[in-house]
Amino acid sequence: MEKKKLRIGLIGTGFMGRTHSNGFNRITNFFPNLAYEPVMQAVCSRNEEKVKAFAEQWGYASYETDWRKLIARDDIDAVDICTPNDTHAEIAIAAAKAGKMILCEKPLSRTLAEGEEMVKEIEAAGVKNTVWYNYRRLPAVTLAKQIVDSGKLGRIFHYRANFLQDWTISPDLPQGGAGTWRLDVEAAGSGVTGDLLAHCIDTALWINGGITDVSAMTETFIKERVHTESGQVQKVGIDDACLFHCHFDNGSLGLFESTRYARGHKALYTFEINGEHASLRWDLHDLNRLEMYDHSDESNVRGWKSILVTDGDQPYMDKWWVPGLSIGYEHSFVHQAADFLKSLEKGEPCSPTFREALQTQKVCEAVIDSAKQKQWKDTNVEWPC
Repeated sequence: MEKKKLRIGLIGTGFMGRTHSNGFNRITNFFPNLAYEPVMQAVCSRNEEKVKAFAEQWGYASYETDWRKLIARDDIDAVDICTPNDTHAEIAIAAAKAGKMILCEKPLSRTLAEGEEMVKEIEAAGVKNTVWYNYRRLPAVTLAKQIVDSGKLGRIFHYRANFLQDWTISPDLPQGGAGTWRLDVEAAGSGVTGDLLAHCIDTALWINGGITDVSAMTETFIKERVHTESGQVQKVGIDDACLFHCHFDNGSLGLFESTRYARGHKALYTFEINGEHASLRWDLHDLNRLEMYDHSDESNVRGWKSILVTDGDQPYMDKWWVPGLSIGYEHSFVHQAADFLKSLEKGEPCSPTFREALQTQKVCEAVIDSAKQKQWKDTNVEWPC
């Protein structure tokens, strides 16, 4: 079978640019039966020396230093956006108007209004689109959704999640610039809410359904930092920590926490779901393992059991190694890239679409507003959408 080519133009050469490039590079080896094959056509970044080296390292046929030139090229089918949040909207809208497919790093946008404009333009153009909420594609997380969808947990009572880091504790860390743009509110839009909790929210919506309202509090522990670009001490506008609780459409309660001030945690992402008949829990630090408590077990053997997600009949694992051998974080990007190619073959959306990612943005904005106003806020989430 002669494969159809999907010519990729990637914008951004930082950490996410590497994860996406690796994802596309592994498709041919591990998903050989797809009708579409990614072609690493061009990569774009402002620094010519760095982008040239990136292109050589990751196998891109060419490079650009102006994203507008990349979008204008006739030999680009899909634009992959791996840039800071403040450029997502402009690049995505321009790509849509040029008729390009769009893959956008999360979060969709800095603000809800920005995200709504993106969805409007992308849907008007009718181009294929997806947002890289990659944790959905870890096999154990996908298995958790399958178990919940099967009804085995029964009525859901609680969903709780956290995402903890510790990399911003030093007051000497600057805001802004290539390495620390996530601390600059103009570039990021928010702090841990849009960066970390957005992952937790997307997973929760996907597994447990719509979130109706939230009550939140945030804190900025370091109030001022030197800005990399100006060299001046400026007010910090992002949230360093966020806690919120919520109601889901199905009547369950949610509890979410994220911070970059949890000393000893580099990337602790966990969730737990408590149902009428059973419970599930998952930890990114042990990402191939899903834990389950099933109350229907005989009482003398009832307890939490560990499910090692490495067998070929479990999500995605038939593409990798023999049972018992693990995969890692990077494979979630391989899976999402493969799912995007598969969606082209089937003529179906690749979830989460921009419209689905907009629902996460609605929750994030409601969380920020709730914390500022110290009151409950409706999210107006439409799920399924």
